[in-house]
Parts: sequence; C-alpha cells; structure tokens
Amino acid sequence: MYRWISLDNWTYSRTFKTPFDIRKWQKVNLVFEGVDTVAEILLNNVTLGRTDNMFNRYSFDISSMIQEVNCVEVRFLSAVSYAAEQSRCHKAHSIPPACPPPVQKGECHVNFIRKEQCSFSWDWGPSFPTQGIWKDVRIEAYNHYHLIYFSITPLFVKSAQQWCLEVESIFDVVSSKPIAGLVTVNIPKLQTQQMFSVKLQPGEGSIVLLVNINKSAAVEAWWPNGHGKQTGYNMTTTFMMEAGCQIEKFSKVYFRTVELVQEPIPGSPGLSFYFRINGRPIFIKGSNWIPADSFQDRVTSHTLRLLLKSAADANMNALRVWGGGVYEQDEFYDICDEIGIMIWQDFMFACALYPTNQNFLESVRAEVSHQVRRLKSHPSIILWSGNNENEAAIASNWFSIPYPDIGIYIKDYVTLYVKNIREIVLREDKSRPFVASSPTNGLESVKEGWLSRDPYDTHYGDTHFYDYSNDCWNWTMYPKTRFASEYGFQSWPSFSSIEKVSSPEDWSYTSNFSLHRQHHEGGNIQMLQEIGRHFKLPQSPDPVKQFKDMIYLTQVMQAQCIKTETEFYRFSQSEIINGEGHTMGALYWQLNDIWQAPSWASLEYGGKWKLLHYFAQNFFAPLLPVAYEDKGMLHIYAVSDLHEDHKMTLRVAVHAWSSLEPVCTLAKEGVTVKAQSAVPIYKESICDLLGRCRNCTRESCVITFCLVGEDGLQSPRNHYFLSSLKDAVGLEKTQLSASVSQQDDIYIFVLQTTAIAPFVTLDVGSIKGRFSDNGFLMTEKKKTVVFYPWAPTSVEELENSLILTSLLDVV
Repeated sequence: MYRWISLDNWTYSRTFKTPFDIRKWQKVNLVFEGVDTVAEILLNNVTLGRTDNMFNRYSFDISSMIQEVNCVEVRFLSAVSYAAEQSRCHKAHSIPPACPPPVQKGECHVNFIRKEQCSFSWDWGPSFPTQGIWKDVRIEAYNHYHLIYFSITPLFVKSAQQWCLEVESIFDVVSSKPIAGLVTVNIPKLQTQQMFSVKLQPGEGSIVLLVNINKSAAVEAWWPNGHGKQTGYNMTTTFMMEAGCQIEKFSKVYFRTVELVQEPIPGSPGLSFYFRINGRPIFIKGSNWIPADSFQDRVTSHTLRLLLKSAADANMNALRVWGGGVYEQDEFYDICDEIGIMIWQDFMFACALYPTNQNFLESVRAEVSHQVRRLKSHPSIILWSGNNENEAAIASNWFSIPYPDIGIYIKDYVTLYVKNIREIVLREDKSRPFVASSPTNGLESVKEGWLSRDPYDTHYGDTHFYDYSNDCWNWTMYPKTRFASEYGFQSWPSFSSIEKVSSPEDWSYTSNFSLHRQHHEGGNIQMLQEIGRHFKLPQSPDPVKQFKDMIYLTQVMQAQCIKTETEFYRFSQSEIINGEGHTMGALYWQLNDIWQAPSWASLEYGGKWKLLHYFAQNFFAPLLPVAYEDKGMLHIYAVSDLHEDHKMTLRVAVHAWSSLEPVCTLAKEGVTVKAQSAVPIYKESICDLLGRCRNCTRESCVITFCLVGEDGLQSPRNHYFLSSLKDAVGLEKTQLSASVSQQDDIYIFVLQTTAIAPFVTLDVGSIKGRFSDNGFLMTEKKKTVVFYPWAPTSVEELENSLILTSLLDVV
C-alpha cells in the first residue's frame, strides 16, 4: 500500500536565519553527515552539488552564498527509479542480479545505488526504499583552520616493549600561508604528556603524531567480553596555533592488538584462520548484525544498548556487521568498545555483482575513506571485510554467467574490492587485517587471484553454511570448518510481537499474512519439516491455539538446531579429524530483526529474546560440557574459554521421562578442563550406559550433565536427547505453576512441576525484559528463574501476563 512513496520524488526544505555575523568568518560550510540517497542540494536557489551515496559525508562551501536569511532545499530522486536508470545506462555488460526473488516482494537493481542494500527487500525484511536526511546537518564557520577527522591507533612496539599511539588529524587550512603551532597530547592516568611542533599547509592535509606511552606506566589492555576488562583512558589533545585559535579534543583511548593468523596446521592441509587479541588466541562467539529498523532514525541509543547488551548477556564476544545494511552509527561502536564486543566489519556490498564505471568507483572510494577514518579508532573493530558472499557468487556462478564472459566479472571484482577498497583501507589503517569477502579462503583466495575455486573450503578461511533438508540434530551434517561466520535456521517471533501488526484473521500458519511476511522461499514449509523430524505437529481444533503452538515449536526447533551446530563448532576447536577442525569462530545468522516476521534472528524486533537467545547464553557459556554421539558411543567434551586449567567434577544423570528422580547418576572427579580448549573427558557406549541404568531405553530416558569445580565455578547444565521427542516414552502432561515476587528491582519466579517437562517456557507477552533462563528441561520439582525488567512493571502485571508452556502443552 505504501510502495508509491518510494516511487515518488520528495523535496525537503526550510528557511533559517544565520545565527552569526557572516563577515567575521573566512569559510562557511554546509555539512550533511548522511543523505539517503540521490539528491540535489540548493541554497537560496543555487545548486551546491549532488549526492549519490548514503554512506558518504558531503560538505559544501557556502561562504559566498550564505545570507542573513536562507532557504535550503534537498530535492530527492526516487532511489528505485534512479537504480533502474543507472542499470539502463550501463551498456557494457549486465550486472546481476537484476531483481530479488518474487517472494521478497522487493525492488530491482539495488546494486546500482550506494544505499542500504536490504532497503529494496531481503529474505528477512521488507522493501522500504527510504529517501531523506538520515544523519545530522550542520553549518560550520571557521577562520584559519578546522579539524575534519581525528583518529587514534594504538601500536605495540615489540622491540621496545612499549605502547605508542598514532594520532592522525586531518585539517582544512583556509589561510594562504602555512600555520605553525604546538600540539599537546596528555594522558594523565598513564603519566604521558608530549608536545609537538607542527606546520599545517594550506588546503586539506593531515598530520600524524607518534606518542610514546610512558614505560613506567602500567597499561591495561582492552579485552573482549569474557576475557578481561575494557579499560579506556581519557586523553586530551590541544592544538595551539599561532593564528590564535585553539582546538581541544577529548577522546577515550584503548590499547589492544589484533592479528588474523593464517598458518599451516600439523596434520591438516590448508591454513588456520583465527584471531589473536593482545597475543592471545580468542574463540569468536557471537552472531551477525543487521539494521535494527527499516527507518534508521528510529534506532535510538536505547535500541542499540538493549540489543548489544543482550548479545553480551548471552556470553557473546563478537558480532559481524553484515554488508547488506549500513555502517553503524558512532554510538553502536562506542557501546561495543565499552562492553567488549568485537566487530567484524563488512563494507556495504552483498550478494550481488557491482558496476566499476568511474563515477561508481569514485563514489565508493570517498565512502571507504570516510568510513575508515570515522571508525578506525574503535578497538572493537578487529577486521575489515570487502563484501558479503560476492566471491562465492562468482565462484559458484549464482547468476548463470556464460563461461566465456566470466573473465569480465572477475576483473570487475578485483578492481572494486582489491584495487580500490583494499588499497584505501591499507593506506588509511595499517592496524587491522583485511579480507576481500566472506566467505573466503583468506590467503588461499589471494593466491588464486582473489577468487578461489571454492570459497566454502573447510581447510581455509571462513564458511557460511545453510541446510534445511537434513536432520539438524545430526552433527555430522555440519562442516568442520576453520571459522563459521554464518549459519542458521528460521523461527517465528512470539505471538505478542505478531499481534501488534496483525488482526485475528491472520493468526494461522497458512494465512496470507503468514505468507506475506515470510520472505524466504519455502521457509514456512522448511520449518514444519524440521519440526516434524523430532516433534509431533500441533493438531489443535482451535486455530489460534494451533498457531501459537506452531510459533512455540519453531522457536524450540531453531534453538535446538543452532545449539547442536554451535556446540559442534566449539568442541572442534582443539582437534583435527581427517584434516579438518581447529574451528575458532561461531557467528550464527542472525542476531536481530528489522520487523515482525519469521526470520533467523534470536532477538525479535523490539529486543524480546527468542528461545534461541536463551540457549545461546548456555551454548556460548565460558565453561560448557558438550555431548555428541558417534557410532553408538557417547562422547562428552569440556569446552573452556577460561585462561587457566581447572580440576573439576563431571556430573552425569540419567532420567526416565516418567520420573523426577534420576534413574542413575555418575560423578567423575579430577577431570582436567584445559584453558581455552575443547578436550574429551568422558566416553561410554550408550548401550552400556542404559544397561547400567535400570534398563533405560533410548526412548524412555534422557541424559543431563554439568561440570562443577571449586570456588563456585560451575557450567550450565546441558542435556542430550537419545531419541526424537515425538518417540519419547513415559512423558506425562505436567501441572506447571509459578509464584512471582519482587526483590529490589528484579522479579523472582518460582516454578513447580509434577513431572519432567521439556522446553519449559515463560512468556510475559509484551512486558519488556528478559528471564535468567528459559526453554529449559525441568528435571526437578522446583526451579527459580529471575526476570530482569527493561521498564517498570509489577508483580500483578507479570502474574496476569504469564503464560507457561512445555512441550506437552502442544496438542
């Protein structure tokens, strides 16, 4: 219904009084931090220039045009029409894909416009091709000189065993002669103060100062979440120039090093692919970030903090800012710096080929240099990556390009990502690794001319992996890769999220609404098939109950699938089997949602945690026992991100589905849990195990296990299903109840059950907040769960909203 908005052209205008005396200033600029996307900008009916890139900053000199009262106009062109026109004018060769698949209900030729690529639709999001002013607009007036960019890069000088800072300042100097002066850099906490004599040349130019940190000061490094503190130091930089104008710049400075290690591994063909932070190998745990809203101005700092805090609360230490969205706002990276979330930063190119004509390349070069300058001071950013899946698109020939023509596209690819983007990144920022694409074979791709034969090769680089047709509980279907940077399964958001954007006739799994919001071909059916392998499908005669049961089961299925896959990646980190392994990263697809719809996300639009996110809190725990089965043997591994070895006890319990008392228990003491490793700690044939436990069968029993150590060190309790739950014998319908009480600013839910209950879920509808645990297997009569509210609520409100569900409530 609203599609016409994006097909129209819109003009934004206003008049303003100049709040200063124009005659007193040598230079006046009109600066747009972000214009989305194609526009002509006029001041007092004079065209200042045009914009064609959402990711660029535009600055126009208005010194000679500004009056006491002014009219500024931004005349937009429809992004959809512009993209189509650019495609029409590109006579050389076609640049696929022309249009998104029909199921996405999107617009065409998005690869011809430097705009958020998913704004023309994606397989998890709507087509809302916005046009407007999406970032700040300001007027700058100055004499003599003006600071445009300021960045700080920490470097550790190994030979001197000393930290130093590269402080770069980019100026616009208005005077016709060079300006001399003094720059003072002061970091009081590190007893570091240095003074520099500088000379600024007329025009735009940069100065780079090397600040040596006082050797006697103890520098605390910045560590990722779960590995140490995120210490930052206040730094003041003062520019005192002879022209008499002084600039003072206050910054937070962090110290950390990053290396992407790609080296031969004994017993394995190929190369490793892992990150070393401050000299320590770090297993990357996290997810992929997409834009938090179709309308960027709705994304407040509150939105960002809620989503990023939820990532950290689920024991994540990293997110990949995916290349089909936007370079995030400054505040996003500030929060990541503060809470220790490492960022894999894509450049904004995704799932497409791109033109390389001169105008396009010039625009991209300006975009890349602006974004790198803007972002490079953030310790959270650990990698620049050229694009999402475009190496794979050519290698696997997604767009059916005839073989004789493929050379042109390879040349375009190298021109864009290597000769332009990479060149600028290396010039602007020598402190971080760069890869040309994701997935890629890393150095092997470079060796093969930047396009490897198989970017999905498990022996090199990172992989993306999706498979909806096999059994997701079977770990052998997953690639034993060096680094899993995308993998996932869909689910539906909770009923309370859907209810806000639908009406009662929509509340069925096969309604027009349910089909309309599903943008992934066959997605709803794929979810049904995955559920059907292990669970009974809902058959309730009440259509709304059946819909709610389906939503619940899609979330259970998604959580269980991604748990299985992530645990596989984590237990593969220390071993090489048949030449594969040493997996050092697991970033599932995807963290957040852009609207209320079925998707791969673990956080719903608005921030509510799906069951997957609760599961992530456990499967990403710093200490975790993981079980898998191979040829009738049960293997348990101890996975640890801790920096020290620990002696611990492995506790295993076997429960019959029909009883809250365990059938048998086992404690294996003195287990060595190795620091930052995954080691096998227990192995037994399942037949023997069941035989010892009063003749349990696979269908009648379930295994739970945890690690317990000294000083309260404990892992979450994990479980292993011996059969599909649709075949489980002895599961009884349980009476679940909960009492709610308030304690300071949190709420305590005490749950009681009369029988073992799988996937017990607490849902308080649209009351904002999260539980300490959810979707769990309840094997004891009582369990306490904490609710952390994000906004004021009450016991009464929580009691009235609470819905308790377990697997046996699905009929």
